[in-house]
Amino acid sequence: MINWYPGHMAKAKKEITNNLKLVDVVYEIVDARIPKSSRNPDFDEIIGEKKRIILLNKEDLADENITEKWIEHYKKSGIEAVKINSITGRGFKELEKKTKEVCKEILEKKVQKGLTPRLRGMILGIPNVGKSTFINTLIGEKKAKTGNKPGVTKNLHWIRTQYIDLLDTPGILWPKFEDKTTGLMLAITGAIKDEILDVEEVALYLVFILKNRYPDHLINRYKLDKIWEEEIKIIEEIGKKRGCFVSGGKVDFMKASFLLLEDFRRGNLGRISLEEP
Repeated sequence: MINWYPGHMAKAKKEITNNLKLVDVVYEIVDARIPKSSRNPDFDEIIGEKKRIILLNKEDLADENITEKWIEHYKKSGIEAVKINSITGRGFKELEKKTKEVCKEILEKKVQKGLTPRLRGMILGIPNVGKSTFINTLIGEKKAKTGNKPGVTKNLHWIRTQYIDLLDTPGILWPKFEDKTTGLMLAITGAIKDEILDVEEVALYLVFILKNRYPDHLINRYKLDKIWEEEIKIIEEIGKKRGCFVSGGKVDFMKASFLLLEDFRRGNLGRISLEEP
């Protein structure tokens, strides 16, 4: 089992629960490549009946057809979802429109009471799904800390945008992943620090998925002759193609594993979704 639950996450969870009454809507950001595994199951209980919109971030890295399936899946469950790219701002106009639709009654009540029709929202998500980058792109300034490693944001703070005040929160994982697959999915996308993982095992699992669902992506990226049945053989061939050797001419399996994971995380393998609804 993969476990990672720093102290600031436990503290943030309590603060989020206490501040939820202050907001009109919750934006839950997930990784569009793994919408299921990148959703903290604790959020359902925390959010309760509060209005929410799921943001499928990093949509440029995910399989477009599968992302549309996820949007339809959420809609059937009574939850609106919008695909976005937090770096470029793609999907932000659609998000503003969707927010005003979801919060229509709240806005109307504020007008009736003579209040400014302005919304308050909260951003939730696990580490490294792009919450801070989303905020910075939304407001056009670097006010939220960002980084390509999980666990950068550690405190709650308010951000003012054109149409909504947003409460940014730290990325929160749950204490224990009962399903090992969930932990591996999070590890593949970088939501868990590489330092606490068996990188080779994570890379092998990624190859297991890719060889069955996106074999051409592997062949095209690494100029492989074919897709072998054994995942170990595939990573060894990737290592040979990319010159990952140790003394004696043997393949540096660790280096090849890191190379594969970095290529996936950066989108160098193409648009890939690891989970379907």
